[in-house]
Amino acid sequence: MRVPHARLGAFLLLLLSPLLALADAPRDRFGAAGYFRIMTRPDFSGGSGQLGYYWLYGRLLNESPYGELNLRLDVLQATPGTDEAWAEVHTRFSGTSFRSADPGNGSFLNFRADYLFVRAGNILLDGVTWQLGTLEDRWNDLHIYDQRPGTLLWDTVGLSGTYRRDRWDVLFAVGDSGYTLRPTRYNTVLTAAGSFRYRLIPGHLEAGIRAQVGYEPSVRGNRNALYASPGINYEDYVRREVVRRYFENNPGQEDLVPELNPRSAAYFRTVGYLGFGNVGPLIWDNLYVTFERKHPELSYTENFRGRDWTVYIADQTDERYDAVLGNEAYLRIIPNKLEALWGLWVGYSFNEDNAIKPGEDDRLVASTVLRLEYFVTDRVHLLAETSIAREKSKNGNLFRNHVDSVFTNTDGVPDARGLEYGDSSTRDTWQGKVGVVLSPMGRGIYARPHLRLLYGIQYSTQHAAFGNSFVESLDQYNLYVGPERHWHSVVAIEAEGWF
Repeated sequence: MRVPHARLGAFLLLLLSPLLALADAPRDRFGAAGYFRIMTRPDFSGGSGQLGYYWLYGRLLNESPYGELNLRLDVLQATPGTDEAWAEVHTRFSGTSFRSADPGNGSFLNFRADYLFVRAGNILLDGVTWQLGTLEDRWNDLHIYDQRPGTLLWDTVGLSGTYRRDRWDVLFAVGDSGYTLRPTRYNTVLTAAGSFRYRLIPGHLEAGIRAQVGYEPSVRGNRNALYASPGINYEDYVRREVVRRYFENNPGQEDLVPELNPRSAAYFRTVGYLGFGNVGPLIWDNLYVTFERKHPELSYTENFRGRDWTVYIADQTDERYDAVLGNEAYLRIIPNKLEALWGLWVGYSFNEDNAIKPGEDDRLVASTVLRLEYFVTDRVHLLAETSIAREKSKNGNLFRNHVDSVFTNTDGVPDARGLEYGDSSTRDTWQGKVGVVLSPMGRGIYARPHLRLLYGIQYSTQHAAFGNSFVESLDQYNLYVGPERHWHSVVAIEAEGWF
């Protein structure tokens, strides 16, 4: 029987109408996503369950428990394929404690609301996405270090606008960072930011720049504003002896302290980014170069002659800088069998005010981390990771290389008044980690969740270079003296995933 063309078209349209409706159907109004990691790490060396001190040696076995939950509610949905206005609300809760897994033991004191914002589009300007509230804006992370050098505005609440095209996107933002910089002693810190990213060869090569600047105006009479206490010697500041020295030089003048000088200040962050990949075994590479000037600190308290005195330190903390080069390459060495992550981190911190005290404000760090994951089957993988790092203080000795280094600093000479902490200006650290991974989602170094059984070992030139309860001061030495420890190892059972 012959079917007329009109009837045939109507019949096919009827058959396809459910699929067409599904293609145009709006998404669910409510959405949730998140991330978690939890672990147990028996430690027979007196440590706290982390292989080393922190992420510079690769985040694996050096991180604490963590979880976050991201929530989204579509307040106004646009019809798919149209330029109608739309609006959605986002919030995120995160924390670093779960019962029996860490010292916090799951207390809600270890959790916080990270952000709350409204995001809307096709309002005032077509193609512009507006964000009002907290303004954190991320580019690609360096996962092997768990660092985010491309992130802007994590400390800012305000308004941003982002305009995206096929090959480029641009962002501008204004807001206030005062509550992040000083939560309980707030003063306005006006903040502005901008970024531009361009995909030179889509899917293969892109580049971008980002910048953020904050300005805190001087406000005479506001005790939460920046001031400078006049006549401070930097050594007295780091020793917390400013008030003592003032009254030694000005006896009997407790009620005639000098007048404070109001200060304004600015901080900035700049980011350069290059992303490239999908060439040979290289899936993708993220390269960042950043430079930052930190915002000055407000004050601290000294107790002298039974009375608390506030010392304002804007002039002592306004010349602190950080420069960083960070890179992560994702490689598929043998398709469906072997993948790798390779990270590189070089950081230089310097403080123009500090020429006498070793610390993290004047140091050079360098690290490289390599992780390999071999897929025995779809869901059983073998993992191996190694890292090597060097940290060097620029102002003298910062690290204790021996169990009795509490007594010594330069050349082994005791100095109870010395500003140095130990007997070496350098800490070298090597870590190795191996284990079995169960991956329900199949092959891929980023496939999650991961169920992991790992063994990790560390060697450091520093004595007991991991979280511990060993000797830290002279008065403890006779009570808790123990053997010298340069090696450290842990066994870990871990679960990690995102959803």
